[in-house]
Amino acid sequence: MYIRVHIRTFHQMDNRAIQDRRKKPTPILSRYTLSGRRCSFRRAEDQRKGGYVDCYGQSLFFYLLVIAGLNILDAFFTIIILESGGWEVNPIVRWAIDSYGSNAWCLKFAVVSCGAILLCLHSHFRMAKVSIMVIAVLFSGVVMYQLLLLRYISM
Repeated sequence: MYIRVHIRTFHQMDNRAIQDRRKKPTPILSRYTLSGRRCSFRRAEDQRKGGYVDCYGQSLFFYLLVIAGLNILDAFFTIIILESGGWEVNPIVRWAIDSYGSNAWCLKFAVVSCGAILLCLHSHFRMAKVSIMVIAVLFSGVVMYQLLLLRYISM
């Protein structure tokens, strides 16, 4: 008898006027994207599964800034190398330079930035985390290679 009364009281307390949004997973974009407070997942199962959050961490922001900065350095160094008599090895970027001229760099920056935003939105999925790290390492390698080329050209 006591248990039934307790359960009834619990169900009566659970009848809230406002639906709890945590009953459904957070969508990729919602009204809480800029003002929400969900920054991570508490349960280990949810962390393994991945999902979307409302706010993102400082380390993710750092890695995305590194990718954007390395992208700008890549474009800048490529322009210097091309003006020094070098050629673009990437056939897609070579086609963009031939087709759009100096506007190709704006296109390249826009494509990389849109990709970074998509990775940011999916950053709590395992594959996105790995992709962000791999892209940062690859861009670092490209910029280091370009620095070696520039050193060779200046000699």
